[in-house]
Amino acid sequence: MAYEYLKEAKPAKAEDLSELRVTVADLIQQVKVGGDQAVYELAKKFDKIDRRALKVTEEEFYNARKEVPLTLKEDINFGINQIRNFAKAQRESLSEFEAEIYPGIHLGHRLIPVENVGTYVPGGRYPILSAAQMLIVPAKVAGSKRVIACTPPRSDGKVHPAVLYAAQESGVDDVYCIGGVQAIAAMAYGTETIKPVDIIAGPGNKWVTEAKRQVNGIVGLDLQAGPSEILIIADETGEADIIAADLLGQLEHDPNARCLLATTSRQLAVETIAEVEKQLSVLSTADVARIAWENQGEAVVVSDLNEAAHVANDWAPEHLEIHTKYPKVLLPKLTNYGAAFLGVETAEVFADKVAGTNHTLPTARAARYTGGVWVGTFLKWLTHQWVSQDGMKLLAEITVNQSTIEGMAAHAESAAIRLRKMK
Repeated sequence: MAYEYLKEAKPAKAEDLSELRVTVADLIQQVKVGGDQAVYELAKKFDKIDRRALKVTEEEFYNARKEVPLTLKEDINFGINQIRNFAKAQRESLSEFEAEIYPGIHLGHRLIPVENVGTYVPGGRYPILSAAQMLIVPAKVAGSKRVIACTPPRSDGKVHPAVLYAAQESGVDDVYCIGGVQAIAAMAYGTETIKPVDIIAGPGNKWVTEAKRQVNGIVGLDLQAGPSEILIIADETGEADIIAADLLGQLEHDPNARCLLATTSRQLAVETIAEVEKQLSVLSTADVARIAWENQGEAVVVSDLNEAAHVANDWAPEHLEIHTKYPKVLLPKLTNYGAAFLGVETAEVFADKVAGTNHTLPTARAARYTGGVWVGTFLKWLTHQWVSQDGMKLLAEITVNQSTIEGMAAHAESAAIRLRKMK
């Protein structure tokens, strides 16, 4: 298919990750061997703070609650309730079962919560006040017994008070004032203060992402989340100023964030490009957003909405907005995205903050094979089976035949011994 690009991303340079991987591996090993002391030293080196107590104290929680304005508490509580209610609805849609799949052969599965959950709440360029509840609430709804959070300190050596408030209201068991590679290593391997977890969830910078990659297998992971992305499909009803604002809403996250407008209207594409430049001229975060727009911003004109859907499915964006006259009509044709937002009234930023769907989503085309964090992230689907004597006879005979051909004598005997003992 031939598309008309009015703005195309600059060719990406292949990043040499060898130094990053070696450095991260060394930092993980330091924490694995040195425990609390290593975490303290690394925080002193990278965060420029001198804080011995890794765990946030009850006094810090108390003081944080006093610092957070009432209106912000109300906003945070609204978001928590939305996330919790959506997670509960998701959990209720899942069921355990056991069925007789074939006469005498009974198969089923159970849903068991992951017991120990570690969440990483980023706090780099911006304190994302909704990040804690996006991770903690689904784990708690799933039934996880222990949910902890690690989050980087501010320059004063403390956690942002609103983040602490949100974490506590979400039901967190413990919060640790630790960021970066050392936080991931501490949750994976444990220290004197931190008991290791079974799964780590939450986004972060390239150091955190690489650390998660390296501890994968020691613990489970939610997904590997990279720089933010948004793709907007629009027809001639699209509004350039709104589309531009939505694109910039994601580009301000990171200089490496990506965006694409796929539209059937060449005029709308031209107007949107001009509108982005206009809004960048007054945007307080333009120093970040402009780099992302200039390097990774794209606008493409397509022949029809079917072609736009093809572009979106190939791009597999983290966030997908549909600005068309009949947005729900297009949804069945869209298969690769982290989260979709239907109609001009449905801003992606609503989900970033309070709408209720999760904002920890797949990036870098990972939406081709996975969705984002949800209550199921913290559930294990465990299968079981039992068979009657008649069912055993059928399965054993087949197993003996297959195992004999494979040369797996012990497998064959495991089945054959049951046949010989039949009464």
